[in-house]
Amino acid sequence: MGWMFVYCCLFSSLECELCKGRTWSALFTPAEPRTVPAQSGRSKRSGDEAFEVYVSPEQLVVEHGEYSDINCSTSCLQPTVSGLETTLSKILLEKQPQWELYRVFNVSKDTVVYCHFTCSGKQLQRNASITMFYPPEQVLLKLQPTWVTVGKVFTMECRVPAVAPLENLTLTLLRGQEPLHMQRFEGATAAPQEAMITHNSTAHKEDGRHNFSCRAELDLQPRGGGLIQRTSEPQVLEIHEPMPDNQMVIIIAVVSVLLLLFVASVLLCFVFGQQWHQRRRGNYGVQAAWRRLRRSYRA
Repeated sequence: MGWMFVYCCLFSSLECELCKGRTWSALFTPAEPRTVPAQSGRSKRSGDEAFEVYVSPEQLVVEHGEYSDINCSTSCLQPTVSGLETTLSKILLEKQPQWELYRVFNVSKDTVVYCHFTCSGKQLQRNASITMFYPPEQVLLKLQPTWVTVGKVFTMECRVPAVAPLENLTLTLLRGQEPLHMQRFEGATAAPQEAMITHNSTAHKEDGRHNFSCRAELDLQPRGGGLIQRTSEPQVLEIHEPMPDNQMVIIIAVVSVLLLLFVASVLLCFVFGQQWHQRRRGNYGVQAAWRRLRRSYRA
């Protein structure tokens, strides 16, 4: 009777499993162990609920001396301790149980700030990087010389007095809208530095019909910012076209002939003037002698 009971139980369980759609091989294949995937940025302890900490934005670019707002938040429903750690001056603008809005100001260097929350005795933090920059306020272009003959060389000099970070700066020399020369800079310091480029170019006849300028681009997009552009005041180049040799010979010949004619006319005027003067003096002498003769006759 005992073996019949075992047979009935085994047959009933197999029947139930087959009804569920499982195959015979699946019934006798050992199950693989299940693993729990790891979750980064979370805190999970035995008996505690996992939570996360967020900071927005994670990358900031701030002009020297200006301010920016930072939001710290968490998935913990009731954090016990929270805050923003930084060496900059800060104020708390608004606070809710799961988020806080801060303002940091007087940014004078590159730095990192930390948002932190404590939930069920466990503390987590998340950082945000701040990049300080000096925009290219002045872009100065100088042409040397400003008057040049076709085929001769002139120099373009572009200067930006103070800009940072230097490694994100590009200067482009333009003739109209056409780029003539471009240069990127390298520098590891956050302090403002002067950027300058020079470029020698050969003057062409059509250069007199275009404006020359210099464009400065500070690309802060890789650091979480935008693209800042400044352009110098346009400069004009005066172009002088040299005359052909045969035309120069003709001009010299014409000028020489005109000069000879002028000298000849002056000499002729002088000669004719002298003759006219002598002729007038001779007539006056005859008339005076005639008057004296008449007076003596009357006497």
